Parts: sequence; C-alpha cells; structure tokens
Amino acid sequence: MPQAMKIAIVDDEQDMRQSISQWLSLSGFETATFARAEDALKEIGPDYPGVVVTDIKMPGMDGISFLKKLMSLDSTLPVILITGHGDVPMAVEAMRIGAYDFMEKPFNPDRMTELAKRASQARRLTLDNRALRRELGDGSVLFKKLIGSSPVMDRLREDILDLGQADGHVLIDGETGTGKTLVAHALHAVGPRAGKKFVQMACAAYAPEDLSARLFGPVEEGGALPAVEEARGGTLCLEDIEALSPALQARLLTFINEQGIPAETRIIAVSNLQEQDKTVEDVLRPDLYFRLAAMKITLPPLRTRGEDILTLFNRLSEQFSEEYGCDAPEVTAQEAAQLMQAPWPGNVRQLINISERAVLQNRRGSGTIASLLMADNEATRPVMTTEGKPLKEYVEAFERMLIDNTMRRHKGSIASVMEELCLPRRTLNEKMAKYGLSRSDYL
Repeated sequence: MPQAMKIAIVDDEQDMRQSISQWLSLSGFETATFARAEDALKEIGPDYPGVVVTDIKMPGMDGISFLKKLMSLDSTLPVILITGHGDVPMAVEAMRIGAYDFMEKPFNPDRMTELAKRASQARRLTLDNRALRRELGDGSVLFKKLIGSSPVMDRLREDILDLGQADGHVLIDGETGTGKTLVAHALHAVGPRAGKKFVQMACAAYAPEDLSARLFGPVEEGGALPAVEEARGGTLCLEDIEALSPALQARLLTFINEQGIPAETRIIAVSNLQEQDKTVEDVLRPDLYFRLAAMKITLPPLRTRGEDILTLFNRLSEQFSEEYGCDAPEVTAQEAAQLMQAPWPGNVRQLINISERAVLQNRRGSGTIASLLMADNEATRPVMTTEGKPLKEYVEAFERMLIDNTMRRHKGSIASVMEELCLPRRTLNEKMAKYGLSRSDYL
C-alpha cells in the first residue's frame, strides 16, 4: 500500500486546527498542525510529501503571504485555503497565484476530504515524476537498469560512455522493446549536458499538421515552447524519427546545420521502424541520415543475449513478487532452456509481461512458463528459435541462475546455500567467481 500522504494544517484557531486534523486523520491522512505560518515553513520544503491546508486571515504572516512563500519553494505544492464569507474575492486571487482550491466557512467535512484526496493524488504524481526525472538524470542509476553480462551488453555500455562523452548527434535503432528510450536517457546522463534539459518528443503521436508547430513553432499564445526552443542547450530526443515528412526532415537538417560545431542542442533520433525489408536509412533523406548516423547505436535483440534472459527474468519476477506479496516462481532447468530458446519478438518489454504473469500464475498455483510463452506468440510462430546453442551454454546459464536465486533467498548466507545445493565451500566460491556473483550483492 502507498504511504499515507501528509496534510499540514495551519490555522491560528486551536479548535479549527483540531477538528480538521481529527476529520482528516479518520480519512487516512497523516496530519500535522501549526498555529503560525512561520512554524509550518520550518517543516515544509520543496519535496514536502503532502498537501497544505491553511486559513487566510492569521496574525503575523497571513494566508496569502504564506501561499506566495510556498509557491516560491515549490510551485506544484497543493495549497487549500480556508476562507471566511468576505474573503472569497481574496481566495479567487489566491487561485491565480497558484492555490489548489479554497473552501468557504462553514465547510462540509466530506468536501474537505474529497479535496484533500484529489490534491494528494496530484501531489503523489508530481513527486513520482520528479523522482523519475532525477533517476533518469543519474547515469549510475541508468547503468544499473542496463542489466546483463553478455558481450553485446558490455559493448552497449561502452558505446554509451563513448558516444555520451563525444556529444555529437546520435541515431538509435533496434527492434521494438529493446530499450531505445532508456539508452537515449543514458547518453544524455553520462555526457556533458547531464545537468541541462532533456526534451523527449514522440513524432508519431502528432497529426502531420500539428507536428511542425510542436517541433519548430509557431505555437498558439500561451502554449508550450516548440521542442527545438525548449531543448535549447540540452538534448532533444526525437522518437519515431521516421514519422517526419520530407519537408520536416529538410527543416531538421537546416536546424542541425545552422547550429555549427559544437552543436548548441544535441539531437538523439530514435527509430522504431518495423517494416520488413526497410531500414531507417531508406526513409530518411541521405544528408539527414548521415548527419545523425555518424554516431549510431543498434540495440541487441533479447534472443541474442544468452543468459542475460535468465538474469532479467529473475530480477523482474523478484520485483513483481514483492509488488504482489507472493513468492517468485522457481524456474526448472527445462523452463530455463525454454526462456533462452524463445524468439522474443517483443524483446525486453515482452519479458517484463511474461515475468509479471508468471508471478501471478505462481500466486494462484497453476500454469507454466512454457504455456505463457506459447500464448504470447502467434499460433504460426514457433515457440523456440531455430538457432541452437551449445549444451554447455544452457548448463552454465541454469547453474548461474540457480546459485543466484539461492543466494537471494538466503540473503547471502553461504552456509545455507552450501547446504541447499550440496556444494563444498571451495566449489561454491569458484562458481560464484566464474559467474561474477558477489556475496555482498545479497546482504
């Protein structure tokens, strides 16, 4: 269950503070009361995990001054004002300043609860998005999301570090579900523009007549800046670059050429072209393609990543088991081979879905991973790939997964793992070293 959101109640009248606090506490909120706005400001910061409910007329700092101070700290903080009958025009002005809403005395307690719930939901969404943006701006966090020890993933991480520092325009392509947007964020996060804006635009999401204005302007009065202006000095990530018409491709090329070297704004183009026998080079004008593809990253499909498939499945099923409050499924040797042999047309995105459904199946005590793989593919598509792998590769992948799972289950207790797997300590240490497993990761 999500943690209860806080409600800061600010009112110089003790009876009013207590009655609001008692009512909202019964509604599931964690409340804190303050007699003065100055006292509340000592507890409320830019990332305050909740909502503020305040009276307008108070001695010292009044509600309007308090609101202005809060908006200067965090303009997205929801502030609900309590007004007397004669204060309504002042409350309307407060809405212009940035107040979430206001209630006129005497107010309906149910309306107070409903307002608090809506404001809390808005606050939680804001804080979640803020945390996500911070995470996406942290190169080390992003690298942890690029799970896998296969040669192709080692090469991908090296490419991200190299091209991220190079700071030129980049073209990213690869099959659907391979994580192209994540790599675009990582390129920005590890490069010299890490502290600047990262503007992401899905070109295919706009109608042709709207795409030009969203990308280059002009925009309607009061509307958002065009993407090229919004991203100025930072990174502009253009997803579905193949959706640009020839005319817009020409404008983008002009924009790139006019920037000079080094470019003021970095362009990261992401291609999601899925047409058979056609590549992004076929749909972009040659001069634009070569400007973007001077630095190119092609993401590896999941089916080429070997035992990374089992590592990812383990991590994902572990996350989903925590989310649903149940045990993660135990993978048999046969199921491990099936996971490694599956064609994975949807790549990592498909594996995420399979992992979640496997956890839900395990909670019900029915179903197999093979049945999920079969159901997830078209009837005409074979469940297994046509490419065989050496038996040694399957055996080693399963062995690594088994040790990894057992270490996680016993939270790094070597003695417990030795007992369950019937392995002497030296053999376990050798295998953990071979597979790059460290006891510290499980403590």
